[in-house]
Amino acid sequence: MKLYNVAYSGNSYKVRLLRAQVGIACDIVEIDILQGESRTPEFLKINPNGRTPVLDDNGFVLAESNAILAYLARGTKFLPEARKRWALVFQWMFFEQYSHEPYIAVARAWLHVFTGRQVEPDRLREKMEGGYRALDVMERHLADRRFFVAERYTIADIALYAYTHVAHEGDFHLGRYPHIRTWLARVASQSGHVPITQREFD
Repeated sequence: MKLYNVAYSGNSYKVRLLRAQVGIACDIVEIDILQGESRTPEFLKINPNGRTPVLDDNGFVLAESNAILAYLARGTKFLPEARKRWALVFQWMFFEQYSHEPYIAVARAWLHVFTGRQVEPDRLREKMEGGYRALDVMERHLADRRFFVAERYTIADIALYAYTHVAHEGDFHLGRYPHIRTWLARVASQSGHVPITQREFD
């Protein structure tokens, strides 16, 4: 397998975290998006959408981080087979991509990655408000649960952990979210966990 990766990207990190926990070895190909490497003709042949991560499994090419998680997790303990639990995992993964990542990840990118660019206050305020709405939903859900689905660690947790655990880099303050903080520590304690700055099997 080959993973086209951006080291600081939460979306790329999701895949690296799962592969470390499942024990899947693959080559890492770093893509420098700041230098436009995801927009070159060569990369656009791999993913016409010009985004990372992208997984190449012996010629089968798959984009979109949560689709890759589902592909790698199928048949493992990280994706339940029971129909309703399976559906709930995807409910939270869709929530992450629609209601969480567009706010928390973007605010983090503006404030932590693309630091030389001017950020419009109104646009940043919109991202902060949306991010806190997502965190509020997560906090309520975790009030009486250890994990997001069926009291077990799944790719739903991986998807939401990726950007939540670095939300402070987007100026999100988790002080008022004790259940999220406890859950973050619980995810970090899972066997095979690697930090966002570390890559396995390279």
